[in-house]
Amino acid sequence: MRTRSAAIAVTLLGILGAAAVAAGDDEGEGRRKLQVFAASSLADAFREMETAFEAAHAGTDVELVFAGSQVLRLQIEQGARADVFASADRRHIESLERAGLVVEYVEFAGNELVVIVPPDNPAGIESFGDLGRARRLVVGTENVPVGAYTREMLRRAGERKGRGFESTVLDRVVSEESNARLVRAKVELGVADAAIVYRTDTAPGRVRAIPVPHWANVRAGYLMAPVAGSANAEGAEQWIGFAESPAGREILSRRGFLGGSAPAR
Repeated sequence: MRTRSAAIAVTLLGILGAAAVAAGDDEGEGRRKLQVFAASSLADAFREMETAFEAAHAGTDVELVFAGSQVLRLQIEQGARADVFASADRRHIESLERAGLVVEYVEFAGNELVVIVPPDNPAGIESFGDLGRARRLVVGTENVPVGAYTREMLRRAGERKGRGFESTVLDRVVSEESNARLVRAKVELGVADAAIVYRTDTAPGRVRAIPVPHWANVRAGYLMAPVAGSANAEGAEQWIGFAESPAGREILSRRGFLGGSAPAR
């Protein structure tokens, strides 16, 4: 009797479990996935946009994938499923356009560089001109947007302050990272005296931001496009339209992004 009762209980649990799974499947019916590949510096803004977008588009389930723009471009080139690509650097989206993998991209936001230091600022870096005091400086690698912008910024600074400034600062680099969030993390962990990131990555309370002079700074343009052959082309257009709408721009602005320009393509 005890064995039979146990078997009946197991059977009932199996039926109930199957019913729960079926109910979960029914609940998800009709929601189309929208896969958005985006530069890591967009993470906070896009997560907030995801919530607002899904509230306005109940039939869409947004899935966000963040990494360096160059990593995401390579994944799309290798056939990864994506509906939208948002890049922090024009080069990567133009490369995909030449390959016929994206179409009609727009510049929807902008950014600029800042220097960050730990809250206690052990190297005593109080201005952009003090960067040479850093014993341990962290930047992005040359092939990632934040790293490319950093080198252009230092080149411009060298034209104004002398090439010695550029070379001295570059000599202080002890680590090069694959995206802006990893660059910031080195300062947060206390293993760097300073780093160069986007102003949207300053994380108040965890790091101190020091502005880069306008004559040296570089404007980072963020571009976005539907991926060719998208499984959810309608959703991709809706997401891009939302980013350019007053609601989307308000989120981006509040997160520290600059306004976008006219359509880029």
